[in-house]
Amino acid sequence: MTDLAGTFQHEAVAVAYQHRPPYPDEVFDRLEALITDEPRRVLDIGAGEGAIARPLAPRVERVDAIDISQAMVDAGKGRPGGDQETIRWQVSGIETAELDGPYALVTAGASIHWMPWEETFARIVPHLTPNAQLVVIEHGPVDQPWWDDLVKVIERHSRKQNHDPRFSVVDAIRERGLLELTGTARTAPVTYHQRVADYIEQFHSTSSLARDLMPADEAAEFDAGVEAAVRPYVQDGVLALQIEAELSWGRPLAL
Repeated sequence: MTDLAGTFQHEAVAVAYQHRPPYPDEVFDRLEALITDEPRRVLDIGAGEGAIARPLAPRVERVDAIDISQAMVDAGKGRPGGDQETIRWQVSGIETAELDGPYALVTAGASIHWMPWEETFARIVPHLTPNAQLVVIEHGPVDQPWWDDLVKVIERHSRKQNHDPRFSVVDAIRERGLLELTGTARTAPVTYHQRVADYIEQFHSTSSLARDLMPADEAAEFDAGVEAAVRPYVQDGVLALQIEAELSWGRPLAL
């Protein structure tokens, strides 16, 4: 685990995670449609506080939600739907997790880039049904008119340097020979209304902008910078965000 990945062990980061926009409902329709085998069990790797596992659980037989952070799992258990009997939480790295398949679907949200890919796929593949797919899901706001000003604020304070916005984790995994891609989809945009304070706070749920990584005066400066960037677009203290998700799925392979 890199130093930045370890940030997700912080309780404050897990608390701030609740302010990330939820996945569009269409994501879960598409995930359910990708399950063609029995048993309808799902393995959610890098599950965090269950943004995928909690909404998906009522649609399937069981979701095994695995994350390396105790703080994230504790937060997930306390979030709406986190106490469903069809969710089995486990604090572990996926490469050493106790798996109870076979799984007809594997999901990975904003997480798989942190994992050791060869070890992860070697662990997953023996526990899959014949037609099981692994789905990588990215989501967030699009077409933010304040983006150029926001990026300047983020770049001044981010602990992650030399970020390449063109990097594709799916392409990188395919190049390693670990994924046979079979499909991609982008969901229709949905409008999500969010208070400015919550919009600001969700940045502190990231590995590179966590409050625990900043002195108090720097965190206050960051918050003020984000607020200034979005101010012209706020109505009654609320931002209207257009949220989209991109799904990429295929057959995971072990080397």
